[in-house]
Amino acid sequence: MLSSAVLVLNRSFQPVHVTTAKRALSLLYAGVVRAIDREFQTFDFESWAALGAAAGADLVHTPTRVIAVPRVIVLQMFNRVPRAKVRFSRLNIYARDDDTCQYCGLRRPRHGLNLDHVVPRSQGGRTTWENVVCCCYECNLRKGGRTPAQAGMRLRRAPTRPIWSFRAPGGNIRYQEWLPYLTLVDASYWNVELEE
Repeated sequence: MLSSAVLVLNRSFQPVHVTTAKRALSLLYAGVVRAIDREFQTFDFESWAALGAAAGADLVHTPTRVIAVPRVIVLQMFNRVPRAKVRFSRLNIYARDDDTCQYCGLRRPRHGLNLDHVVPRSQGGRTTWENVVCCCYECNLRKGGRTPAQAGMRLRRAPTRPIWSFRAPGGNIRYQEWLPYLTLVDASYWNVELEE
């Protein structure tokens, strides 16, 4: 239970990290973070511990009390969003292109896709974010060692370097409590600037 995942938010309620329950409880006890429940209320360690089993289904038993594992915590002092460099990898290219062939527009399982150099390497194309796209086997064979214009094909979207600031490890949302902070619609609800 202590090695399970906990989502960490900065002071502006933007996700910045995933940590272990053990670390989250330590930070909560030290006063560095506050726990957030399903109703978006925040708690310090004593008030969270007082909730006991009512705060959640995953529990940690100590000699004197039962404490629920918080699934979301918010840092009290950290406000900036770390800009991590997105690794140039096959998995991240598939994620950027949403597992969709950038020529025919069909969404395929990953085993039915490969990568294509928009400007072929034989014509001086480089292996960069701006020149590699997700492509199905059929379109890749049709295009061959030509540019899309030479092959009479149209690129659906120009490839660019992604600017993700946070992605859940493995790309999945492990707990229901994470949803309001990781989905675009819910995250924008919590992070939009309010007018006076």
